[in-house]
Amino acid sequence: MTPLLRQVLSQIDGPDPRVNELVSALVKHLHAFVEEVRPTDEEWLAGIDFLIETGKMCTPDRNEFILLSDMLGLTSAVDEVNNEGPEGMTPSSVEGPFHSPAPEREAGAWISTGPERERGVATVVHGRVLDCDGTPLAGALVDVWQASDLGLYDTQDDAQDPGNLRGLFTTDAEGRYAFRTIRPSSYPVPTDGTAGRLLRAVGRHPMRPAHLHYRVTAGGHRPLTTHVFLAGDPYLESDAAYAVKQELVIEPRPRTDGWEMDGPYEEIEFDLRLVPLGWKDGR
Repeated sequence: MTPLLRQVLSQIDGPDPRVNELVSALVKHLHAFVEEVRPTDEEWLAGIDFLIETGKMCTPDRNEFILLSDMLGLTSAVDEVNNEGPEGMTPSSVEGPFHSPAPEREAGAWISTGPERERGVATVVHGRVLDCDGTPLAGALVDVWQASDLGLYDTQDDAQDPGNLRGLFTTDAEGRYAFRTIRPSSYPVPTDGTAGRLLRAVGRHPMRPAHLHYRVTAGGHRPLTTHVFLAGDPYLESDAAYAVKQELVIEPRPRTDGWEMDGPYEEIEFDLRLVPLGWKDGR
């Protein structure tokens, strides 16, 4: 430990022990980074300017810091250390930077109400919300959102009304939810900001595999944020956000009848198993 690092650590003595622990660890790792790579003054100031620019990119509809965290794999790393659970639980995954409040919708409703509905592949998504023992969870809230067939969320696309391709559903007595939509597509994350600059600098592509987002809450259970990824997508092995987990990859089934659909469509069935509050170390 250098004399400077020892001096800095000696002055971290706030009233909250956890804050002291977090800041001390951060300082140690940052000083170790400087010792390892020995940045020039110009490089250090460029890094500070990069963070300033990241903050300037943030809006109510876009959080560039979350996007940057996703692209570095940090969001997935935090997710992994905070979402252990019993066997059979649905794995969590990153939220991403595009969540916003969804309109409440009736079971089976269309969440696709924009021009993508005429272009895209009609899709029915349904399943149940359960605990890890398989007991249905009635009254659970299932918040879903997705990009269009062109890879754009409503907040990115003037052709979509606010709330398009989003929905908030309440499960029935058997824990069931269902909605109709169009098949999502793979898409590039926004590359006009600092996250895009980073990806270009390190030679990475910006693509995310096709997916649906979920945020599920139920009384007495840990909230779950996760994805459904579509099998066969070419970017499953190289997701720019490092968020793919094999248990979340689903193969859509072609269908021609049921669900009051006009013509052929695809069906995705996805059950979600939530972890009880207070679960720890197998208990």
